[in-house]
Amino acid sequence: MYLTIKETAEYLSIDEAKIEKLVLQGRIRAVHDGKQYLINQAQFKTHFEQVEKYREMIEAYLREPIPEDIDVKDED
Repeated sequence: MYLTIKETAEYLSIDEAKIEKLVLQGRIRAVHDGKQYLINQAQFKTHFEQVEKYREMIEAYLREPIPEDIDVKDED
């Protein structure tokens, strides 16, 4: 499915100017039909998968209990 710059900005929750800048820099692949840029939505699938994987990794890290400090001794 192809999206316009405005639709892509809404889909990614990013400003339209930023999307247009990324398209012009070649960081987002797009097709120009003479009037507007059309962006394939499927190219963002990998990005969202990686974001979700990273989120799960951080949540797992935060759930991990803090280990006992091996240098602490109860000697007086």
